[in-house]
Amino acid sequence: MQMAFTYFFRDLHTLELIVKHVIPSVSGFSKVRVWDAGCAMGPEPYSLAIMFAENMGRFAFRNFRVDATDLDGSNLFGKIIGDGVYSDDELKRIPKDLFSKYFQPYAKEGSYKIDEVIRTKVFYQKHDLLSLKPAGSGYNLILCKNVLLHFQPAQRVEVIKMFHGALAPGGYFATEQTQKMPPETACLFEQVAADAQLFRKIELKH
Repeated sequence: MQMAFTYFFRDLHTLELIVKHVIPSVSGFSKVRVWDAGCAMGPEPYSLAIMFAENMGRFAFRNFRVDATDLDGSNLFGKIIGDGVYSDDELKRIPKDLFSKYFQPYAKEGSYKIDEVIRTKVFYQKHDLLSLKPAGSGYNLILCKNVLLHFQPAQRVEVIKMFHGALAPGGYFATEQTQKMPPETACLFEQVAADAQLFRKIELKH
């Protein structure tokens, strides 16, 4: 199950808050890892990568990586994300200065290819969130938009618990504006912005 349609710089407010909170928290880290769970055809993970590139500095950005995952029943997502070529319809909400900096016209009319520095930071893999097995571990940020609302409440709780386990200490979790944190997982996170669904991991005391 996936929401295949999306576009670049959707929910810019949350992206800006992620930059404000997450980037200072990873300053000086040797590696910065992000998991975009439910990435569709790539506009969201690439938007994230552009925002981090703009705000981290060139040297720090060398150690940045996004694991972009989705179910992808079409078997198209991997190639589309790997190629990094998108139509102007998907790109029209990108701020003009960022568009001219990170996109070049491509062979096919009305399409553009994303800058190589950004393209090589996003890695696609097919993944089912309901397996409750994370795509990796030690993430500094997990972003999951447009997916949790399709799950049953009990499934949602289990997936969010899995995200908590996959985050590094002090890592962040962001979800859809309309998706409230279930009460069963509220003890796992603290909300860091009153006007966004952005949370920081709380370490459980054993």
